Amino acid sequence: MRLSRQGYLREVVMRYSTVLLCGVVLIQLFSAQIDAQRSRSRWQTLSGDPPLVIARGGFSGLLPDSSIDAYGFAIQTSVDDVVLWCDVQLTKDGVGICFPDLNLANASTIDLVYPNHKPKSYPVNGVTRQGWFTIDFSLGDLQNVSLIRGILSRSDRFDGNGYAISTIQNVAEKISPQGGFWLNVQHDAFYEQQNLSISSFLLSVSRTVSIDFISSPEVNFFMKIVGQFGRNGPTSVFRFLRKEDFEQTTNQTYSSILSNLTFVKTFASGILVPKSYILPLDDKQYLLPHTSLVQDAHKAGLQVYVSGFANDVDIAHNYSFDPVSEYLSFVDNGDFSVDGMLSDFPLTASSSIDCFSHIGRNATKHVDFLVISKNGASGDYPGCTNLAYEKAIKDGADVIDCSVQMSNDGTPFCASSIDLGDSTMVAQTPFRNRQTTVSEISSDGGIYTFSLTWPEIQNLTPAISNPYRSYDMLRNPNERNSGNLILLSQFLDLAKNSTSLSSVLISVENVVYLREKLGLDLIKAVLDTLTETGYSNVNTTTKVMIQSTNSSVLLDFKKQSKYVTVYRIEETISDILDSAIQDIKKFADAVVIGKSSVSTATRSFATRQTNVVERLQKSQLLVYVEIFQNEFVSQKRDFFSDPTVEINTYTYGVGINGTITEFPFTAARYKSKCLKP
Repeated sequence: MRLSRQGYLREVVMRYSTVLLCGVVLIQLFSAQIDAQRSRSRWQTLSGDPPLVIARGGFSGLLPDSSIDAYGFAIQTSVDDVVLWCDVQLTKDGVGICFPDLNLANASTIDLVYPNHKPKSYPVNGVTRQGWFTIDFSLGDLQNVSLIRGILSRSDRFDGNGYAISTIQNVAEKISPQGGFWLNVQHDAFYEQQNLSISSFLLSVSRTVSIDFISSPEVNFFMKIVGQFGRNGPTSVFRFLRKEDFEQTTNQTYSSILSNLTFVKTFASGILVPKSYILPLDDKQYLLPHTSLVQDAHKAGLQVYVSGFANDVDIAHNYSFDPVSEYLSFVDNGDFSVDGMLSDFPLTASSSIDCFSHIGRNATKHVDFLVISKNGASGDYPGCTNLAYEKAIKDGADVIDCSVQMSNDGTPFCASSIDLGDSTMVAQTPFRNRQTTVSEISSDGGIYTFSLTWPEIQNLTPAISNPYRSYDMLRNPNERNSGNLILLSQFLDLAKNSTSLSSVLISVENVVYLREKLGLDLIKAVLDTLTETGYSNVNTTTKVMIQSTNSSVLLDFKKQSKYVTVYRIEETISDILDSAIQDIKKFADAVVIGKSSVSTATRSFATRQTNVVERLQKSQLLVYVEIFQNEFVSQKRDFFSDPTVEINTYTYGVGINGTITEFPFTAARYKSKCLKP
């Protein structure tokens, strides 16, 4: 990977002002510091070489598909041998352009440039489609037409930048893809019906443009071009569509063709299949056992490429919304490795292959920051349950946390909220009649922990948090009510018996109300439990951190113990006074702030990094940042819908001391990233 990427990204940043501020930090990681895993391990690909990263339309997850900047950005942020993918379409005058669809309306401003041009209808693979087709416009007609996003859920930030539609020659000349140029011919039969020949165009353009791969879902297309490119011609890749779809020239389903790979080998060197051909899903979006397709294809001498990778779409629940985990399941699973992956986000594919493959759970840690759980691994199990804590430990958390609540009978236990309705199914039990309104806690009514005894609470069914339910993104539905709430003492015993944890974080809130209104002394209960479980010894292996939003609570703990105190700042701050920092130092050793206090955002892109972290750290205060989540909708666009990129920006770029995360595995894996010693 090239150091010059930094310069390219800065150029992009300057061109678009506030956009991609965090991207500059990112490129500083994926440059000279990578100690390539690719050279260390023999891959289970057909050739034994590392899998290819194929950038679909360039970096089309961020920039308009097939734009020059999308291709350039893909090269600058990916492995050196990234392959650039171009969907070939023909204009009325037979010129080949890179555009993702037959219908120009799907990703361009064609309807705005030609408002009086009525859409036409054409039969495409037996189905009538209506739109502004490339065959109705010459290349000259398209000069004022701009590329825009083709997927409406993606940012419109780059839609107004006037990206021109490029010919294949334009892309080859301006970008010079070193890793390879892949031309996808999706509708050869359609163009032939319109008296246009893609095969003739490709043979002509191959005299001036190096074509490394050609793919198509049509058998007849390959029959026409077999042997015409000569011995050193491009690699032919047969593209499989949905299994139930019919291949137009043989009238067979793709499922039928799949059962005869020796036939495919007669005209192609590889196959391109959707992800589900290899790792199918059940009706609940969980993985089924992998098929034998990769092994069967390799046995037939066919390379296997996989399509459908994008960070901003739903993936199997098994991956916990982590795209790197999905990529690794196709290239580093112990049974096989595909030969390449077609992605809208080639940076994530690149880091998966070049950085996070073949490292294992016990890899050496190269990055110094704490992975602190938020209610355990609450992205995978109901928060503060035994299962959430056990998974957080297994996943590599350095610190597990307990938000201590008090029951009516004065028992301290772990729960993510003082309102049991936030974390359990209490509203569906007879205890729902204990709902009350406590103005000191919330203006809304709740079923509070202090309204039930511990025997009543411990039998409640926990409920997983789903902060992005409005996006239809549900966390691990099969385990949405699994596990049990546990006592503070059980939490501490669990932590003490772990050899991998460095600390526990105990969060203490609502102390004044509990003491003055209910006679429940939360501070005493916590200190007594710590003593009873052996944590009062300052030499204990597992250290104790006490967190609160209340400075007087932290002062109380400081007076009565030697535990590390952590001040959580609830509000968003963009600056902090020296006097405020000195006040904090009187009662806290560390500070927790939200991500929005580290950088500001406009239209979901980071616009400015604050100096809050720097100022706090200069005063010898550790800074932990919350909350890190894997769901792409939780992240700024700068992070390319990749939680690992977000973690990198805050730790490597900003230099925070710890991440507070609901998905500890993702953060812990990042600590093992392949940096040179």
